[in-house]
Amino acid sequence: MIIDFDKTEEKVLPQFNGGEKEFNTRMFLDDLNKIQRGRLAPGASIGMHTHVTNSEIIYILEGEGTVLYDEGEESVEAGLCHYCPKGHAHSLINTGEKELVFFAVVPVQ
Repeated sequence: MIIDFDKTEEKVLPQFNGGEKEFNTRMFLDDLNKIQRGRLAPGASIGMHTHVTNSEIIYILEGEGTVLYDEGEESVEAGLCHYCPKGHAHSLINTGEKELVFFAVVPVQ
């Protein structure tokens, strides 16, 4: 199955999970997974949230940023993958000067 994100509607989610600015996403959703390509402008973020019933995998395609993870902090850039297991909390922040583009998969529970 091919998912062509360029042919899916882009959603603009202001202050997603309490984050800064807007989170832009093109998403495919079925009974098993939410699969998305997301974008954060410089200074934008996805707010801290806990994955109570599922996990999340985020692969950075372009740009750089910071992941707040539980009590720590991780730098991310193109080519790196962040994994947030079930029961853990994280946030994604674009700390760079260019757009942060990523691919994410969240199992639907």
